[in-house]
Amino acid sequence: MSMLAQELKQEYKAHKAVRMVGFGEYLPGDPVTNDQMEEVLSIRKDWIDLMIGNTSRYFAVNFKERTVNFDLTDICTMAAERAIEDAGIEKTDIDIIVLSTATPDHLMPSTVNLIADRLGISHVRTYQIQAGCSGALQGMDVATQFLASGILRHALVIGGDVCNKYMDLQRDFKKLRSSELINYALFGDGAGAAILTNEDRDGLEIIHIQNYFEGLGKKPGQIMNWFGSIPENIQDLSKRDIRKQFQSANEDYKAIETSVPIMTKEVFEELLTNMDWTYEDVKYYLPPQLGWNMTKKIIESLGLNLDSTINCVQDTGNNGNALPYLQIKKLQNNLSYGDKVVGVAIESSKWIKTGITLIYKEGHSQ
Repeated sequence: MSMLAQELKQEYKAHKAVRMVGFGEYLPGDPVTNDQMEEVLSIRKDWIDLMIGNTSRYFAVNFKERTVNFDLTDICTMAAERAIEDAGIEKTDIDIIVLSTATPDHLMPSTVNLIADRLGISHVRTYQIQAGCSGALQGMDVATQFLASGILRHALVIGGDVCNKYMDLQRDFKKLRSSELINYALFGDGAGAAILTNEDRDGLEIIHIQNYFEGLGKKPGQIMNWFGSIPENIQDLSKRDIRKQFQSANEDYKAIETSVPIMTKEVFEELLTNMDWTYEDVKYYLPPQLGWNMTKKIIESLGLNLDSTINCVQDTGNNGNALPYLQIKKLQNNLSYGDKVVGVAIESSKWIKTGITLIYKEGHSQ
């Protein structure tokens, strides 16, 4: 048994077990197909199939009408309400709310507090993590520490993004470069949520969460620029409007394509080694959900059976912080007691490796 595995078992005995007992998701609007992408945004369907592989996605905006229909607060509140209902608890039972997102509604106030207000919850601890794909597991990590210590009993963890809300809806999409078009086809909007508790209930027990920054001295693989509105009375917009200089999202796809599969394999093997598990011991794998073509390459490179992996990006688009929650929710009705689950999320913005190990446990107090 590895040294870390021994430490984890000792830590497990010394702290309360933390389990996921309720799940919720919210995907705004109707699914937007590749045919619709070609019709409205002039992005060729065969190009999306070749470059990304996703067949649909959900948008917080209506590109046809050029309107924003959902804020992050809207979709996260819906996902949270569904998770609370699924867990069978009252809103007043929640002791802490942790939100992870790359696309908050405002710099201030924090979106997590807007969600708490919308839910009607007061006198609750709130935390907001600014992150991309790694944020969901980082949020679970923060909440787990409070629950494992026994300080608190119930946590609401939420991950969501509204990437397309920050795209310029007034642009002529026919004139966009492929490096910009790919963002519209790749990213979707959505939110996921879960209820965590240290009560002895049936649920997915969090055994270990791994979270490491690995980007020292390495160029970012993804940059998202978020800008407020420009006042109408500012003169010479060509000099003042920073959007003239930077596009909303910019990815180094070659770096992502090269690095993410390698980093994913490293995290999976680290998690399995630390748990003293083999690949065969694990019932389900949650691979990174970058885009379906990339995800398929990762699955194939790991030699995993497609039936043992839980995927959603092909249908939902890359909705960032929501993805791990959507994956775990898909497991909900497929688990048997003792099933082991391993998940990995890689954030390419500044290269962060996160992973989680879970076991479906039976509650003995019910």
